[in-house]
Amino acid sequence: MPNTPVLHLANPRALLRHLFDAAVQRALPLHNTAAFLPQPPKGRTLVLGAGKAGGAMAQAVEALWPADAPLSGLVVTRYHHTPPRPEGLPQRIEVVEAAHPVPDAAGLAAAQRILQLTEGLTPDDLVLCLISGGGSSLLTLPCDGLTLEDKQRINRQLLDSGAPIGDMNTVRKHLSAIKGGRMAAACAPARVVTLTISDVPGDDVSTIASGPTVADASTCADALDILRRHGIDLPPAVRAQLESGALETPKPGDPRLARCETHLIATPQQSLDAAAEAARALGLRAYVLSDEIEGESREVGKVHAALARSTALGRSSFAKPCVILSGGETTVTVRPRTEGQARGRGGRAGEFCLGLAQALGGQPGVWALAADTDGIDGVEDNAGALVTPDTLARAGALGLNISDHLARNDAYGYFEPLGDLVVTGPTHTNVNDFRAVLVL
Repeated sequence: MPNTPVLHLANPRALLRHLFDAAVQRALPLHNTAAFLPQPPKGRTLVLGAGKAGGAMAQAVEALWPADAPLSGLVVTRYHHTPPRPEGLPQRIEVVEAAHPVPDAAGLAAAQRILQLTEGLTPDDLVLCLISGGGSSLLTLPCDGLTLEDKQRINRQLLDSGAPIGDMNTVRKHLSAIKGGRMAAACAPARVVTLTISDVPGDDVSTIASGPTVADASTCADALDILRRHGIDLPPAVRAQLESGALETPKPGDPRLARCETHLIATPQQSLDAAAEAARALGLRAYVLSDEIEGESREVGKVHAALARSTALGRSSFAKPCVILSGGETTVTVRPRTEGQARGRGGRAGEFCLGLAQALGGQPGVWALAADTDGIDGVEDNAGALVTPDTLARAGALGLNISDHLARNDAYGYFEPLGDLVVTGPTHTNVNDFRAVLVL
């Protein structure tokens, strides 16, 4: 095996960041769109979309679409996630911004406008839908009887409950006038081609952004069961609609979706493979655990710690020096606060790092980086955090207690004083969690 360059062995932080950057680069829309673009239709081409990668996806289409072919549309992305426009690239698709992860009035207005744009489409027209993670919150259009405030409350409660993304999106689909295949149904009889970047375990296209252009196999009864399990209330009129099935989504085989097709243009596995390739190019062994890891972030951190520690001690089937990679979508259950206690700051990646660092207990030779590939961990300004062999010692010298920060879901408050936050700014893509554990 080639020798690992001394520069990288001597700087594990830079090495880990290099692997994260390789994963993100693989998922950028401009690198992945051309192979999936259809030919311009006889009629007009309307571009509709939502997600954290929406602005970058729109620019990729503008750059690749024939200059003499009509193109127009509307895409909604997260605030501050519209990339700088390349010099000389004309804007043909409008991009607006809205809130994530809790929807706001801007997202509501965008969703209303998107549905209005579907009016009057013909069989000769093409609707090009650009869908990426985050679209569930950004493309918000409550069903009859549900207000934006209701949606915001339900969304917060689901986020705080630790519910898996599939459960969250089942509820979102059935409380929406645009998700769960309803946007595609509104486009009929036009041809609908959806290009999507996966941010969900298993790459289920009906789950990404709550599948606005994909038939939905889940039911109103499923949504009611999830809400009941998590103790989330609904207005009586909306609950009655769910119980009667009045809010059912378009199902597989629905004739309105007969001319719909969906293409995955970037996936978590592809990004993990790109990071593994970058590691091997540096002479490191690379092991990809899975792109579908779910569960409580802190508990997933403990499992990774056990694997890293056994590898460091020579008791694993993995041989050091190596990097252990994983992806997926973990969850954080927000712990109840005592009276007067400040709410912790942080997201899934930071909480993973807290659980990992605590379980490693200062294990020599182990470094780690966990970050969200969209560049934002939860609602903070960091993508994630770094763990080093001396994390606990440095934190202790500053009076920081990791158990206290875990109890308050306060990863940001723990890693920020250490200078160990990973800050990238918006990356303009989103293939969800990225985790790299380096064992030297």
